[in-house]
Amino acid sequence: MYSADIHTALLNFTTFHPCYLLDRISKPQYVIDGIVPPKLPWFDIKNEEEITGMKDACRLARKILNVAANEIKVGMTTDELDRIVHQACMDNNAYPSPLLYRGFPKSICTSVNNVACHGIPDSRELESGDIINVDVTVYYNGFHGDVNETYPVGPVDEAGLRLIDAAKASCDAGIAVCGPGEKFSSIGKAIEQKASSLGFSVIPNICGHGIGRYFHGADILHYDNTEDRMMQEGMTFTVEPVISEGSTQVCVMNDNWTAGSLDNSRSAAFEHTLLITSQGVDVLTRK
Repeated sequence: MYSADIHTALLNFTTFHPCYLLDRISKPQYVIDGIVPPKLPWFDIKNEEEITGMKDACRLARKILNVAANEIKVGMTTDELDRIVHQACMDNNAYPSPLLYRGFPKSICTSVNNVACHGIPDSRELESGDIINVDVTVYYNGFHGDVNETYPVGPVDEAGLRLIDAAKASCDAGIAVCGPGEKFSSIGKAIEQKASSLGFSVIPNICGHGIGRYFHGADILHYDNTEDRMMQEGMTFTVEPVISEGSTQVCVMNDNWTAGSLDNSRSAAFEHTLLITSQGVDVLTRK
């Protein structure tokens, strides 16, 4: 159980860690008091000022993910990637949103091979043939921007490359149906159809989410569903399907975060933060 005492201990550890938090950087409230507010049950409509804030945060999240991607190589550890991203956040006056969110101990999620999501960076060295998902979220000027991608480490087998391509195509399919007046259920339907057509499956219990001044809002389902809510201009949310080459069942490990496949099969994911506009959809974290 995550408690105030544990939060204080983690906060003290982070303060004196080599990847320290600079006092001048604005932090989410959950970092200060350890309390994560309940998810909004709806998708709020952003005003022009909030849309500008979201665009700035998402632009920076993409910039920092690109920094991490350029550093990925055989023999480096995911802890090293975490330090690189943390420092990039500090250099850009941003806070790494995952750090201390419900007790998460690092600044990014790194999910390697059979880890579907929420992998905690550690001392394991990346090996040739691995695939790694790097998930970056930044808190910048009061808003969160969230993006992830899956990358090959050195030469990767053909099946692994097809999995990465399928994950990207599935994410793109979900984004393509977004727009004002469209049902949220169309996202999951498009994703599942695309993944299935390519010979892969969607892990159903990993969702996208509303996002803004808060890190995680209402869920976005990535499989065929009957959600009848409609997208409206000014809504912001993520689409981030996790696509599996094997079982769609995952189990959470003893660290209470890392979700790994039950059959040890690999998965891959891509994520973007989206803004619904009067004309369709703006992908705020696009390269």
